[in-house]
Amino acid sequence: MEAQADAGSAAAAAGGAADAAARTHLCTSLVATSVDGMLAEAQEAVANGADIVELRLDYLEDFDAERDLPRLVQQCPLPAIATYRPVWEGGKYDGPEAPRLAALRLAAQLGVAYVDIELKVATVFFAAKSELPATTKIIVSSHDYEKTASDEELRALVERCYGAGADIVKFATMANDITDAWRVLSVLRACPVPCIALAMGERGQISRLLAPKYGGFLTFGALSPERASAPGQPTLQQLSGMYGLKQQRQDTAVMGIVGNPVSHSRSPAIHNAALQQLGLNAVYVPLLVDDMARFLATFTDADWIGFSVTIPHKQAALEGAQEVDPVAAQIGAVNTLVRQEDGSLKGYNTDWSAAIAAIERGLDPATPSSTDASSSPLAGKTVVVVGAGGAGRALAFGAAVKGAKVVIANRSVQKAADLAAQLDPPASACSLEDLASGAVRGDVLANTTSVGMHLQEDETPVPAAALPGFQLVFDAVYTPLHTRLLKEAAAAGCTVVTGETMFVGQAADQFKLFTGKDAPVDLMRTVVLDSLAK
Repeated sequence: MEAQADAGSAAAAAGGAADAAARTHLCTSLVATSVDGMLAEAQEAVANGADIVELRLDYLEDFDAERDLPRLVQQCPLPAIATYRPVWEGGKYDGPEAPRLAALRLAAQLGVAYVDIELKVATVFFAAKSELPATTKIIVSSHDYEKTASDEELRALVERCYGAGADIVKFATMANDITDAWRVLSVLRACPVPCIALAMGERGQISRLLAPKYGGFLTFGALSPERASAPGQPTLQQLSGMYGLKQQRQDTAVMGIVGNPVSHSRSPAIHNAALQQLGLNAVYVPLLVDDMARFLATFTDADWIGFSVTIPHKQAALEGAQEVDPVAAQIGAVNTLVRQEDGSLKGYNTDWSAAIAAIERGLDPATPSSTDASSSPLAGKTVVVVGAGGAGRALAFGAAVKGAKVVIANRSVQKAADLAAQLDPPASACSLEDLASGAVRGDVLANTTSVGMHLQEDETPVPAAALPGFQLVFDAVYTPLHTRLLKEAAAAGCTVVTGETMFVGQAADQFKLFTGKDAPVDLMRTVVLDSLAK
């Protein structure tokens, strides 16, 4: 294979930008430690919709190239990439280079579809280019497990890989901020040659989920979470199912859930299920964001049509919106950002109506979908809201609108008092200690903090001793569905309302804002309950 000097000269070979999404393949890495195990994983990959498999030869124990490669190449049911990754490039092989490169050349001679060779040794590998059949395509790869370089450096890296002799360029970087993933996708979209571009880690996951939209040659999915071969790698089932990888096009619209943490969120599951049922050309992705202002300043493309916003970014979303719905402005928090025709973002709050409706139905199942203060079962009741963040502000606002007396309990009493003073009529504020001691009582207790969510299931925002006397306890946390707070409230004789009721309601309202279409609410509820039962 001839070494190419200019990546731009290969635009035609890449198939052009128009059909980039159509040629994005779904690949999985086979990481079993035996040949038998690897071939079994290959069959599993077929069953899970993979187009290509990567033979991670460095994972094999007692690997003998002459003995094992003929069987692997000949019995593999899918086109395969032969990869023999050394430790100095993030792999497991820790031996001399000559036998490693010889094994990769042998794989090519045996007819493997692709060979992955690291940029650092490409010159040595291609020194024996006469041994490489033209039918085997060479992937020249570079991995940076610490950072993501600048746009200019990434483009130069693509040039170096292609100039070294690549048929396909691959670069993988570590995303330390979600804007690193945007940079990787931007370079991929403009790349004139076949390219695999991945930002590793959870902050880079969109580079994997949106590879077809941005023209990636392939993207990797794991056979199962524990078999992921790189940080942030989703599963084959998630890519082909939830994220509709093979249905994505370059004009696919993108929405997402912005938060930190965000991996626990069921928003991608329910929104994508709804999008797919209605046949809409759109996908919904998780977005782990550290700096909301930087994120909004970077993700400005018109086809990124909207964002759901969760902890801790709801007030920052208010500040980042160019226009704010009057209700959201009054609440002082935004959980939904919608792209307008001029490219600006308009902020909404769908938390308050969803949470209040869930609590009203808990108090009186016959409550109609729309009530005013005179007919709401909340009218005249004392509602104790735990938390003064975005969700707390929304719920306190909604309870006040429905005629309830509101008490806000928060770790920072001053923050609770500041919020209480903004309500009409003004609410009361108290410390979490006052609530825990029983000094503060009420009819409805509503937790809007993250205490008790996934990874802290043993915690509760309010001790069990303070729960008797409340008629109803609501927890906005829905992972897990039955939090410690709700279990102890039920044991104390309280009616409990689980967080998925608010979650589905606010998501359905967001879906309508994003797409202009009514959400399939029953499907959304089924999806979230099924996911929580797993």
